[in-house]
Amino acid sequence: MSRLHVVTGKGGTGKTTVAAALALALADAGRRTLLVEVEGRQGIAPLFETEALPYEERRVAVGPAGGEVYALAIDAEQALLDYLQMFYRLGSAGRMLRRAGAIDFATTIAPGLRDVLLTGKACEAVRRRGKDGAFVYDAVVMDAPPTGRITRFLNVNDEVAGLARVGPVHNQAQAVMRVIKSPETAVHLVCLLEEMPVQETVDGVAELREAGLPVGSVLVNMVRPTLLTPDEYTAAERDRAGVAKALAGAGLGGARRGGRAERLVAPLLAEAAEHTQRIAMEAELRQELAGLELPTRELQTLPEGVDLAGLYTLAGRLRKQGVAG
Repeated sequence: MSRLHVVTGKGGTGKTTVAAALALALADAGRRTLLVEVEGRQGIAPLFETEALPYEERRVAVGPAGGEVYALAIDAEQALLDYLQMFYRLGSAGRMLRRAGAIDFATTIAPGLRDVLLTGKACEAVRRRGKDGAFVYDAVVMDAPPTGRITRFLNVNDEVAGLARVGPVHNQAQAVMRVIKSPETAVHLVCLLEEMPVQETVDGVAELREAGLPVGSVLVNMVRPTLLTPDEYTAAERDRAGVAKALAGAGLGGARRGGRAERLVAPLLAEAAEHTQRIAMEAELRQELAGLELPTRELQTLPEGVDLAGLYTLAGRLRKQGVAG
């Protein structure tokens, strides 16, 4: 079973929402999960209706069966201070460096180091054990950068090659990669049934596989329901009089010829045609995703938008589809 779940996706696909729902789903049956944010956007806190996350692990939700969800917004500067204290025991000297702006300077000029710090903090949480020897967290979910940057972000070995070939930074990168490339990790890609997100998902999977990174599943978000099949639309188009009669029976205009019900038929069938065209396009996109030969789960759109209750709804749908298994 995977213990580190990395969630990526094209911007606008609801990546953060799906990551939060996945963390809730994994917190089922008394389990404890950690939801990690690495982009500094504070997108997790509003979903759980809590204040902005500090640089500490804070409980933000309780799962349906008593599990717990903790959340952490990783700050690269603070993570570097932790790193300096861990390996060099700098203590107050590290804090002085931060006040002088050296910490921000280091993480800005060396983006590879920043990625090592961000991924390293998540991987540390995956490996961490309590006094009883058991893992502190049953699963860690990372709300990761978008699909276009995910391979470079995770492949920190390549990133640090130009920074350090030996020493603590190199060793840290090696430790991170042992977790990321292990069976404990799964990279999930969030997409919509639209051409550009699907294409970016296909490209992202290819890049991840080429880099030897473990791909988990495709999570299709905001799926709209099928209201009318192509066959049903064809039947309605052939029987316009029957459609007018049905509209009249529903109280939408009288049944007389030329009445309001008949006038509604043409615009209604035009909308139906657009709907069936979308259904046909989505069927083609599903076939394209099926070609990836990955588990694919679908999350129907929430008509009222995503609030805390909606997040629990999405988590339940993920559990039913086995993504938390």
